[in-house]
Amino acid sequence: MQRRQFGREFKIEAVRLIKDRGVIVAQASRDLDVHENQLRKWVKLFSVDPAQAFPGHGQMKPEQLEIEKLRREVE
Repeated sequence: MQRRQFGREFKIEAVRLIKDRGVIVAQASRDLDVHENQLRKWVKLFSVDPAQAFPGHGQMKPEQLEIEKLRREVE
């Protein structure tokens, strides 16, 4: 079975469904067909840094880019 992938917009809308509209995680999980733990993780990630949440495949947060740059310099 192949792993499902969700885009940034889908994740943000799922988080808004829970946070802004007040839908409980269990109900959102059933409606969206996404595991409850996954939804909770998305809510947590979005709460920490909404602008940088869900950067996408192959895209790093600015802190991660800086760490990678420094790692290359050390090598």
